[in-house]
Amino acid sequence: MRRTRALLAVSLIVASCLAAPLAIPGLRGAESLPDSLSNQDFWKLSTELSEPDGWFRSDNLLSNELGFPFILSELARSAPAGRVYLGVGPEQNFNYIAILKPKLAFIVDIRRGNLDLQLMYKALFELSSDRADFVARMFSKPRPDTLNALSTPDQIFQALATVKKSETVYAETLKAITANLVEKHHFAIEEDDLDGVARVFEAFYTFGPEIRYSSSPGGGYGTFNQPSYLELMTAADEDGRPRSYLATEQTFRVMKDLEEHNLLIPVVGNFGGPKAIRGVGKYVRDHGGVVSAFYLSNVEMYLYQQNLWTSFCRNVASLPMDEASTFIRSSRGGVYGRGFGLNLSLVPMAAEIKTCR
Repeated sequence: MRRTRALLAVSLIVASCLAAPLAIPGLRGAESLPDSLSNQDFWKLSTELSEPDGWFRSDNLLSNELGFPFILSELARSAPAGRVYLGVGPEQNFNYIAILKPKLAFIVDIRRGNLDLQLMYKALFELSSDRADFVARMFSKPRPDTLNALSTPDQIFQALATVKKSETVYAETLKAITANLVEKHHFAIEEDDLDGVARVFEAFYTFGPEIRYSSSPGGGYGTFNQPSYLELMTAADEDGRPRSYLATEQTFRVMKDLEEHNLLIPVVGNFGGPKAIRGVGKYVRDHGGVVSAFYLSNVEMYLYQQNLWTSFCRNVASLPMDEASTFIRSSRGGVYGRGFGLNLSLVPMAAEIKTCR
């Protein structure tokens, strides 16, 4: 059984560690990025860009960043749509992707377990016709007949709260997930990864919509700031509007379309490692793409502690970017949030990545 690890990202403002200007004139975006990837190309990219599995203190099956709705409007203004998105960790990426509508997305995480989590999500998005179907499948419950395309996230979760989880639905859904990955896509997925997908799905079945950061091994850190999946998916902005990727059928469809076209690629990689980020950068550059946003969580803090900051800096410097490319950072005292825990901030990437020594 693999031990997993998650890289989180912090805001260490460090103009001192970066300097060759990286705004790249002439890069316009998505002209030669693929409209879809074949199953073979998807798996090849995921496999060849990946580094060996790493370790972290917790599984991180769920975000603990409840302040994400407050950053989305500014993110949409600062980072152009239709480009390439990079991120780390579990479902919080989907909230940013749903707003930015990238042409292509990469989720890079040091934990092999995060790749298994992303494969579970990929299958569930493809299997589900809409948000209500998606949430019902995720938590192994029969879908209530009262839900439709206009249902709000609150209505979806309230309706599902009246339905008991089902071992039959659980078994059928897990079988369908496996069939999606192995029989539909023909991924050369190893047995360890199939076991990893099953473990992740079992955790969602066990804890239900109350699953949170602390629900998996090692998740006891920061217990004062651990919202549930239900709280994250029903989170609203300052105007009271739901803003998660399950806010509307349109935001859900952004994710579903990317997954159905094999355009969200999970990669195992250390942000300070020699291969993953540089490989992503080469692929994006070779296809005329530009990075719109890079969600770091608080990974930079851990990289700094492990003396990997300079390597990370140089890796990021290899990414094609311009003045609109944006870091999404999570840290204590960030600009956007609810006054506790990890809050969020937006920083222009090219302005920060100036010198890598």
